[in-house]
Amino acid sequence: MKNYTIDAQGKKLGRVASEAANYLMGKNTVTFVRNRAPQVKVSIINCDKAYINEKKKQDKKYVTFTGFRGGINTEKLSDLIERKGTEEAFRRAVYRMLPSNSLRKEMMKNLSITK
Repeated sequence: MKNYTIDAQGKKLGRVASEAANYLMGKNTVTFVRNRAPQVKVSIINCDKAYINEKKKQDKKYVTFTGFRGGINTEKLSDLIERKGTEEAFRRAVYRMLPSNSLRKEMMKNLSITK
């Protein structure tokens, strides 16, 4: 099992998330296969020190739908960070960069995010 560590200090949220998603999918390896999750562990450190633009914190919105009428919920990135911390923002960014198939949950288990 291969371990990757990404230091997010001074880097943008999306850049770090796309790098982590590439490692989790195994796109950096020669033996890349779409139908199998690679045996890798990715850890993101110093996510509190990442650079997130103030305009992005106010403009970026996360939209969820409950399935019922009128069940659309929107939340700003700043509210999400205040409520759950920057770890959740990184987790959602990486989650949405992975392919939406049955391997996504397995890949997300190999991701660890620390302050």
